[in-house]
Formats: sequence, structure tokens, C-alpha cells
Amino acid sequence: KVLVRITKSKKDKAEGKILEVLQYPEGAIEPLCPHFEECGGCTHQHIPYEFQLRQKEREVLRLFAEANIDGFEYEGIEKSPLEFEYRNKMEFTFGNLTKDGEMTLGMHQSGKFYNIIPIDQCKIADNDYNILLKVVSDYCKRNQLPFYNKMNHEGYLRYLVIRKSFRRKELLVNIITTSQMEHDFSELVDELLKLELNNKLVGFIHTRNDSLSDTVKNEGYNVLYGRDYIVEEILGLQFKISAFSFFQTNSLGAEKLYSVVQEYLGDAKGKVVYDLYCGTGTITQIVSRKAEKVYGIELVEEAIEAARENVKLNNIDNIQFIVGDVGEKLKEIKDKPDIIIIDPPRPGVGPKALQQIINFGVSQIIYVSCNPKTLVENLKDMKKAGYKVDRLRLVDMFPHTAHVECVTWIQKKK
Repeated sequence: KVLVRITKSKKDKAEGKILEVLQYPEGAIEPLCPHFEECGGCTHQHIPYEFQLRQKEREVLRLFAEANIDGFEYEGIEKSPLEFEYRNKMEFTFGNLTKDGEMTLGMHQSGKFYNIIPIDQCKIADNDYNILLKVVSDYCKRNQLPFYNKMNHEGYLRYLVIRKSFRRKELLVNIITTSQMEHDFSELVDELLKLELNNKLVGFIHTRNDSLSDTVKNEGYNVLYGRDYIVEEILGLQFKISAFSFFQTNSLGAEKLYSVVQEYLGDAKGKVVYDLYCGTGTITQIVSRKAEKVYGIELVEEAIEAARENVKLNNIDNIQFIVGDVGEKLKEIKDKPDIIIIDPPRPGVGPKALQQIINFGVSQIIYVSCNPKTLVENLKDMKKAGYKVDRLRLVDMFPHTAHVECVTWIQKKK
């Protein structure tokens, strides 16, 4: 039972904000995180993990049924290797919890844009993050550094981003500020280097960001200690992850996800594979070990630069990366694909690009999706074009949230 403020009333539904949870359902458990009810992050921590998995299965299969996508083999859901401490990247915000209150460093309060809850026991990240968080917060308060006010756009401190590699046990700390004042963080770096941590701090960088939008934006940075990247290992390959690279936030879960893609790919010897929306080229490089030639297409130039660096790191020579819009760049590749892998952002594949993918008429498509709603919309169009979903497997990359990854194996009807 919840107390809700209705914000929109429509003909067939109403939308609102939850003000308070009055009663949890039978079977609910005590959340491990002390910030659970205030933080807008892990909304499902009061639900036993096994039940979370069943809930995600039920919701995805309901979407498939409503879209009349049937006749496939459902292969279940793969659980995350870690239920807690699974995230390799956390972004914390400087602000305050109440108007004119003291500076805080933590997460947005649930349903509130301006309120920042101080966090000292985040349970989905390594405990080293909590230690670093406290030291950075104490340092900034001690030095009376002003936080950036999103109302009047004045102030200095904006975000703290921490990244970790699970295999190498490396940490990278990035403090993001405006350029409205200057401050030397070398004393803070010295404090962090003296900490007893489970992982090794390999880099500390200071990034400038004067953008009005509430997002981390790189407008130039300085390396104050070590290097500006960490190295992660996934399925035997090395990946150099910079402070601003996109990388799956659950490294061990990513291994499971990419293993499913490998399995669905099967024997690709002598075949040409397209990896569309390839990001930093993780899937591209993993499937390159089985294929003759792989093309990776991605709109974000920085992601492709990182992908090319990682190809050199892994001594792979059968990949060509292309920067640009998938719908435009598909026309320019001379080698026609035998297999297409799609891993689009949350909005899914646009109509133009989807039609071009369909026009290739390949016998096999592997579609990886982080948004089941846009996935089924794309699948409905592919079904009309003569494609059929043969296999579906879910991979839970985000315990204690409503999100889940779907991997579908799609075949052209003979």
C-alpha cells in the first residue's frame, strides 16, 4: 500500500509520485541498505532476490505475449554472479539534503531533483567506495569548498565518480567541478593513497564541467595521480576503460551476457558479422575470435576510439570499426553480413535502420536489449518481414532494480 500524489490523470491510467510506502507485501524482507527508503536507487531491495528474478521473467514474457511473439524456446533467466557489491561504476553528487543545509555527498533522494542524501553504506558497490566517499566528503567540508547549486548555477563541487575493475582490482577516482574557482587536490590524493583498501588506487583525475545539464560532461581534465583508466578482463580479453568510457556496470554479469551471445553465434567460421551499436567494442572483440571478419558501427566517436585502443591491446586484426549513424553507415560496407548482432540503446532500433537490417535478409540475428518494451516493438516489425524468435534468455545485470537484459536469437523463416 502506497500513498501517491497523482500528477497526471488520463483516460485509461493515472501517473503519480510515491510519497510513502504504507505497507509492504507478505514475504517482504528487511533491506540490507540503511538508505533504502530514501535513495532512488535500489527500489527492489525489500523483495527476496529469487522473487525479483521471477518478477522480471513474468514481466518480459507478458510483453512478448501481448505482442503476439510466440513459438520460441524460453531458456530462463541467468542470475547476477553477485547480488551485492556488483557495480563497477558509481556516480555520486555534491549538494545538500535541505535548503541552506550543510554540504552532502551521495545520491538523489527518491522523487526529489535537488535533495542529495549523504551515503555511507552503499551495498551495491565495493566497500572501498564507501571509504573513499567519506574521506572525500570530509576533505571538502574541512576545506569549505562550495558545492554547485543547480538553481543559480554557482559553486564548485559537482560529482564524484569511482570506477573499479574486478579482475585487476583497480580503482579510478574522478572529481568533477566547475571552473568557477581553483583548488589544488594534491593533499586529498595523498590522503586517499594512505588508505587501506581492498583494491589499488591507480588514478585520480580532476575534470572540469560547466555544462548546465545535470550530467557528468568532460570539458577537460588533469591527471593528478597515476593514470586516467583502469583495465578489466572479460572472457580472456583485456579492456582499457577510461574515466568517460561506456562499459557494462556489472563486469561479472557482462561475462554471462557475452557468453550467451557467443553461444547463440555458434560456428561463425568464414562468416562476416555486423555488430551494430557496438559501443566500446566488447561484443565485437569477443565474437571476432569465431568469425572471419567483424564490422562494428557506433555513433559515439569517443567509444570507437576506445574500441580501437582495446583491439590493439588484444592483438586482434579482423575487426573494422566505423563511426556514424547505423542507418547511414550500413550502406557503405561492401562486405554483406552473414550474421547481425544488435545491441541498441534503450529507445531500440529506429525504423530506418531496422528496415536496412531486414533488407539484408540474413538467416541469423542476435538482438541484445536492455529495454524489453522497445525490443518487442522491433520484433513485431521483424516478424512481419519473415523473421521468427527461436530462443530467448534473460540475464540479470541489475539486482534490486526493475531492469534486465534480454538476448534473443532470431532466424529468417525458410
